[in-house]
Amino acid sequence: MADEDDDLEQPAGLRPFWSGTITFGLVTVPVALFTATRPRGVSLRMIEPETQSTIQRRYVCSKDEEPLDNDDIVRGYEIEKGKFVVVTDYELSAIEPRKSREIDLRLFVDRDEIDPMYFERAYFLVPAGGTNKAYRLLAEAMQRTKQAGIATFVMRAKEYLVAILAENGILRAETLRFADDLRSPEDVGLDDIPKPAGADVKKFEEQIARHTKKQVDLHDLLDDYTEQLEKLVAQKEKKGDHVIGMPEESSGGGGAGGGGAEVVDLLQVLSRSLGEAGAVRKSPKKTTTTAKRSSGTKRASSTKRTSSAKRASGTKRAPTTKARKTAGAKKR
Repeated sequence: MADEDDDLEQPAGLRPFWSGTITFGLVTVPVALFTATRPRGVSLRMIEPETQSTIQRRYVCSKDEEPLDNDDIVRGYEIEKGKFVVVTDYELSAIEPRKSREIDLRLFVDRDEIDPMYFERAYFLVPAGGTNKAYRLLAEAMQRTKQAGIATFVMRAKEYLVAILAENGILRAETLRFADDLRSPEDVGLDDIPKPAGADVKKFEEQIARHTKKQVDLHDLLDDYTEQLEKLVAQKEKKGDHVIGMPEESSGGGGAGGGGAEVVDLLQVLSRSLGEAGAVRKSPKKTTTTAKRSSGTKRASSTKRTSSAKRASGTKRAPTTKARKTAGAKKR
């Protein structure tokens, strides 16, 4: 058996999503939280073949198809169809959960009592702080009693519900969905299912028994699509079939044909920009839409709009280093 005071080294090259302590009574366990999943599959990027360049997506006003900068955009909560209440970054930061580096285990339940529908994302809890004794004791006690600890904690300015589980001498964390995030069977029409005949059930039981195995190796369950796609790409690369070479990005950026040139996947905007190069745009009429901006604000004569905070509510926006997102988007 490994010595309880031997350090379990954190994985090199990986950064924890969160670090803090698990508290249980008078016991404090320093831990780091690592995601238990990794990116999988093959990523396909969008390419414009004539210029052999990748494309970018930009926010565009749905009313006049004008490209928008980050400072031209505010967040809005839709209270009814087409009607939004604008919320500023300052207001959002004021109601953020209080930052915490602690998972306080006050509630324990049988592991089987947690419906798998509540499980959202899996993490490993790795001991930190130079000792494993408290970590191993907590993991062993929870494993023997088959209990899961339930708590809440704050990670990246968001509060999470979490279940702490123990198996094979290690602790895992499963973030849980809140109850109001889940639909009920009645919501999808499963409130009145007639009970089948006993003879029919018996036939299905026999079929299930014939296909039942004592153990299953999930490594045998492969992602066939990813495997076939990788094989297709390798074959086309070997033949030189439709292989596009991207131009090297210029370090200065912004030069024609260099990495700074933007390729916008909006043909109408591109055509208009080319046709009106050097021309002075006319200032659009004042709008009253609440989705894009508050009533009574005007667009500037250039493509650059006025400050979004002034346009939205007339209040001074608090300093922030984060780019603002489109209306209706969630804050991370």
